[in-house]
Amino acid sequence: MTDKLPDNGGYVAAAYLVFLGLLFLYIVIMAVRASRAERELSEINRLLAERESAGETDPGA
Repeated sequence: MTDKLPDNGGYVAAAYLVFLGLLFLYIVIMAVRASRAERELSEINRLLAERESAGETDPGA
C-alpha cells in the first residue's frame, strides 16, 4: 500500500468549478424569474387597485 494519493487534483478542481458555475447560473436564472414574477404581481395589484377605485365590481361575484 502507498501513502500517497493519486494526483487527480486538477480534475477535482475542475469538477468543483463546473459545479459552482452551474450553481451560480441556476441562482441567476431563479433571481430573474423571481424579479419577473414580482413585477407582474405588482402590475396586477396596480390594475386591481385602479379597478376598485373606479367602482367596478367583479362580474363573477
